[in-house]
Amino acid sequence: MDNEEKKKEMFTKMKNRKKEVKVVRRITGVIAIIVLTILIAVGFFSYKYVTSALKPVNPEATKEIAIEIPMGSGITSIAAILEKNGIIKDARIFKYYTKFKNESQFQAGNYTMTQAMTLDEIIESLKTGKVYREPVFTLTVPEGLTLDQIAAVVAKKTDYTPEQFMEKVTDKAFIEKLMGDFPNLLTEEIYGENIRYALEGYLYPATFPFYEENPTLDEIIKVMVSAMNNIVSEYRSALEEKEMTVHELLTFASLLEKEATAQTDRETIASVFYNRLNIDMPLQTDPTVLYSLGSHKERVLYEDLEIDNPYNTYKNVGLPPGPIAGAGKVSIEAALNPSNTDYLYFLADESGTNHFAKTYEEHLANIAKYLK
Repeated sequence: MDNEEKKKEMFTKMKNRKKEVKVVRRITGVIAIIVLTILIAVGFFSYKYVTSALKPVNPEATKEIAIEIPMGSGITSIAAILEKNGIIKDARIFKYYTKFKNESQFQAGNYTMTQAMTLDEIIESLKTGKVYREPVFTLTVPEGLTLDQIAAVVAKKTDYTPEQFMEKVTDKAFIEKLMGDFPNLLTEEIYGENIRYALEGYLYPATFPFYEENPTLDEIIKVMVSAMNNIVSEYRSALEEKEMTVHELLTFASLLEKEATAQTDRETIASVFYNRLNIDMPLQTDPTVLYSLGSHKERVLYEDLEIDNPYNTYKNVGLPPGPIAGAGKVSIEAALNPSNTDYLYFLADESGTNHFAKTYEEHLANIAKYLK
């Protein structure tokens, strides 16, 4: 091949390469335009969707819709209820909107709403607790009550006897039904060895409104269990982080609830219990002795500490088999977020103020100082 032919061949290859480059550039340009168009379209439709979701579902609507917000509902469950009933367009956007506006403290109850309400109007209604009808009666269950004490509270407000209440909360068929309704709350742990009552500690303490004169025992108990389920569901991630079961949480929280006084620092008491558990030291908390005795005494005697019962934390290391009372939200949060201390002892003086100690010697000094 002479030089002239080589030049022609080289020139031809160069022309072909230029054509290929142009084709690649065109394809790349087309792809870039398509991607950009898609991004613009997605952004536009996302903007339109969010903007639409922030507006009333139907500004012309006049039909009233009954909405029930159960006791203990968090913003996630409230938003889901509103979306399910057609009051809002998107539960997630409502949730983010309330967080953006730093809105909270929504009240449980029965509401009447319309699809014409703005998000701000819905939020205001939920905050003020405006209900569309007054309850026939309310049932207030204080924190720290055992099932038999709750039975007495229910008996005062209804026609049911304490015996009927206890028969219902210990009815295995009824408990199995509740386990089916609340599988994340009521697990097989409630049937653990030595547990006195499967539902002990699982009825949330609060004030419950009832809108009929004679609700069934099933309804009364279920609303309390449902409230506990809603409260506990708020702390799922925290439970996973601590590798703690719901049963362990409610058991631990019940000890804090029973130890609590008006001035109690639950987080610090929780740290004492955790510190003892970490070194296999008995918790030695008096309320477990009283629960072991099955009686409600003002003062625990030394002879009581010797009772041979799985719930007695003077005789047994670790948590008791199950909750010894119904814990409120403050105690549940304290069980999950204890203070960081080295304390192993505490005592409450006659005024209810707690005094903590790192050593037994310091604890004895506190006893001499505050209790004698």
